[in-house]
Amino acid sequence: MTTTLIIILLVIFVPLIVVGLWAMGSYNGLVALRNRFKNAFAQIDVQLKRRYDLIPNLVETAKGYMKHERETLENVIKARNAAANAGAQAAANPGNPQAMQQLMGAEAALTGTLGKLFALSEAYPDLKANQNMAQLMEELTSTENKVSFARQAFNDSVMAYNTKREIFPSNIIAGMFNFGPAELFQITNEAEKEAPKVSFT
Repeated sequence: MTTTLIIILLVIFVPLIVVGLWAMGSYNGLVALRNRFKNAFAQIDVQLKRRYDLIPNLVETAKGYMKHERETLENVIKARNAAANAGAQAAANPGNPQAMQQLMGAEAALTGTLGKLFALSEAYPDLKANQNMAQLMEELTSTENKVSFARQAFNDSVMAYNTKREIFPSNIIAGMFNFGPAELFQITNEAEKEAPKVSFT
């Protein structure tokens, strides 16, 4: 091998190796960030499932006291079931913008119906004094706070992923390998910005 041939081979292969290493690094970085936001959504999913499990117990406890509020109680259960279904779809693919939009809408509806239940419960002193109801409310409030923290972690992970997939030159790899945008789990209305609150004191 002559020196000229070695130089030609180096000129051809070194840039190819550098480009290959860069592409591999960009791809692996996008995969890692996508996995991170999916894991962050799994934390939200755990808390949402806990919330969905608490709601039927809450309604069952309220039922004995709120006999004339059947429609409100039924609406809470319907909203809970819709949110649970939307949550399952979003959990299957947390990067799917449509699934996240459905989840956000269902969660907003659930929060609204819970707010009505809590407002009505104020008119029932025996219900307010019920220890089981107070404990369920405390657990629900705690779960709502955990959902908020998990949502923030998820949104931070989605932001990092979306930024990586949009900046040059990573956007080239993102486009080549179909790394689509991920949807933030945003609060869709003012009522959802705070966990539902009711005082039993």
